[in-house]
Amino acid sequence: MSNGSCLCESVSFSVAVTQTKLYQCFCSLCRKATGTQSNAAFIVADKHFTWNSETSFISSYQKATGFRSDFCSKCGSPVPNILRNRPYYWVPAGLMEHGFQASFTKQIFIADLAEWTVTSTSKHFTMPIMDDFIDELASSDNEAGN
Repeated sequence: MSNGSCLCESVSFSVAVTQTKLYQCFCSLCRKATGTQSNAAFIVADKHFTWNSETSFISSYQKATGFRSDFCSKCGSPVPNILRNRPYYWVPAGLMEHGFQASFTKQIFIADLAEWTVTSTSKHFTMPIMDDFIDELASSDNEAGN
């Protein structure tokens, strides 16, 4: 079990994984939502995700395209959210506490790279097919008990 929280710790959660595959998204929306070159995140099955706090401090912004950004209304940190009506959570990697192990395996939307960005690992110029992407990142060897 690994724990994570926002900057002010008003939003906290646990994931039943000890290591996972991370991806970086370089799309312009993720750059604006994070204020950095990309977001670093992973996907975990909802059966392995638990909120440890109330969710009343979570605010959400969603574009007509489906892009969704959930964040703590107190500190502004991005927080996990359901992945496009699928049984998975999108989890910002930077929220995880000590003991969580992960490695980068994918980079997506490199066609949108900021001019100052350096990339590595597996690259996709746009969003890969969602089900294939989930299979690659949330494979059963990443989940506790499997």
